[in-house]
Amino acid sequence: MNKKEFKDIYDKYGKSIRNYLYYRSGSEELANDLTQDVFVKLWEGNYKYHSEKNKALLYKIAGGLFLDYHRKTKSEADYIAHFKFKLKDSSSPDENAKHYRKKCELALKSLTEKERTVFLMNKMEGLIYKEIAECLEISVKAVEKRMSKALKKLEA
Repeated sequence: MNKKEFKDIYDKYGKSIRNYLYYRSGSEELANDLTQDVFVKLWEGNYKYHSEKNKALLYKIAGGLFLDYHRKTKSEADYIAHFKFKLKDSSSPDENAKHYRKKCELALKSLTEKERTVFLMNKMEGLIYKEIAECLEISVKAVEKRMSKALKKLEA
């Protein structure tokens, strides 16, 4: 992969990868750091440029780096306790927005990490099930099952 191809990939997927890592970690700083690590790993890995496979490769690298970080530094309970859901359209939320955010945090905490990842990739990133399956290297049926479980938990 040459510099131009690398820059094109970064320009096209950098923000999506950062958002994906933010949704998984709940930390802007960690998401920024891991996004940088994803692209360093991509560059140093000297991967060949494949326009159809770049997205899935980046999500695979990002997921692996997040899990590595998570395993090294936090227990599952600590991860869930520090997850924060941030409203995009309100810098100083009123009481209703605070209540809504708290409900969202609790709802997302009720999901397993696998369910939460699929749910956020679909609802926040707008990825379709096939794209999610490719990124996570699972079947479309597995994505459907995880999404179904997530939606059932969120409806309760």
